[in-house]
Amino acid sequence: MKNIFILVILSIFTGTALYAQEKELPPPGGEPKDFTLPEKQVVMLDNGLRLVMIPYGSIPKATVNVIVKTGNIHENENQVWLCDLMGDLMQEGTDSLNAKQIANTMAGMGGNLGVSVSNHNLSLGSSVLYEFAPDAISLIADVLRNPGWPESEVERLKNNIKRNVTVSLSNPQSQARASFFSTLYPDHPYGRVFPSVDMIDSYQIENVKAFYDANVGAQRTTVYVAGKFDKAAVEKAVRDAFQDWKKGPENQYPAATVAAVPSVQVIDRPNAPQSTILYGLPVVDPSHPDYVALDVTNSILGGSFGSRITSNIREDKGYTYSPSSFIDNRYRSAIWAERADVTTEFTGASLQEINNEIVRLQNEPPTEEELDGIKKYESGLFVLQNSTPGGIIGQLNFLDIHGLDESYLKNLVKNINAVTPEQIQEMTQKYIQPDKMTLVVVGDKKQVEEQLKEHKNKLKD
Repeated sequence: MKNIFILVILSIFTGTALYAQEKELPPPGGEPKDFTLPEKQVVMLDNGLRLVMIPYGSIPKATVNVIVKTGNIHENENQVWLCDLMGDLMQEGTDSLNAKQIANTMAGMGGNLGVSVSNHNLSLGSSVLYEFAPDAISLIADVLRNPGWPESEVERLKNNIKRNVTVSLSNPQSQARASFFSTLYPDHPYGRVFPSVDMIDSYQIENVKAFYDANVGAQRTTVYVAGKFDKAAVEKAVRDAFQDWKKGPENQYPAATVAAVPSVQVIDRPNAPQSTILYGLPVVDPSHPDYVALDVTNSILGGSFGSRITSNIREDKGYTYSPSSFIDNRYRSAIWAERADVTTEFTGASLQEINNEIVRLQNEPPTEEELDGIKKYESGLFVLQNSTPGGIIGQLNFLDIHGLDESYLKNLVKNINAVTPEQIQEMTQKYIQPDKMTLVVVGDKKQVEEQLKEHKNKLKD
């Protein structure tokens, strides 16, 4: 009886397998379509502030983002994360409203206020029910223009920052990042990734106010409103809230000079079971004609889950779980890098395999089939990035940071799909050169240094 049961089960599985084999494969995907930027209206105020309105979608919500072109890039060597402290203090209240009142008012509109700081931007924003878009603009303007700077909150916020820094620097990925970028940008804010505890302790409310006065104003500010909203009411709200605001400083990002001297650094993490590798070099930024082809090259080399480096050291060798490469875009500069957390005993072998994949792509272009899959991936990713009001604002702000024309977005899908296998090979030869790379490894120094000898010797040759 048992044997009969087994035979029945086997016949079911066999029949299912045969049926699956006989089924037709799904039809191929359609050809990528050109991106059409939603129609927008731009209004310039006399003080230099810019309003960009983008009607988009049918969901009855509006996304409001007020973006000031300042951030960590305007900090000096004694002000690292001072802009972050400024952003945190802004959320603590205005001259007329405290933090709780701001939160309750924004909640009544169906949203919440977010304030964030990055290298290039101070951003204040929310997504609210469409009829409240003018009210949200007024409230955000109050937070930006009239911060209360409550001195009673400074020590608490500084302690939060110190805790965040301490936690981050206990992480090998953060240690690698700090060392890597300080090496490539030794004399620029891009290279100052984390502040010291003593530096944070030194910040006083006067420092925050001085940074605000020096870097925040109408000329550096763009108000983005995307989604469903009343354009006339939104424009009136922006004029009422901002037209009498000070012009402030002119738009200006200090360009960076990247140090391109190859080096190897090992940060000791005794008895660590893994090594964190960060390995890269300067490349061209989005304003350069080669950038789109280089970006596709990155995806085929290490920047997608099906990329060559990932397939090699993750799938084939089992050295790591989630390696990836990326292009880190800054103003008028960029870095290509591969990052991976690899088993300690395979640190040197992982680095060798990464180099092998780079050299292989330098010597032989990819097949049309392999490249076609990557181009579809890149095109699809771009479409997804433009599928929400916030995503569209992000794309427009990307153009603003890098000084790009709208044609960059409109032609991107077409330009991605025009990249040839020969261009991929050329971009790898031209830009991804192992003998010019900076390598940072965070791991057990006793085990790692011997494995890196061959790589160090190649840099000396």
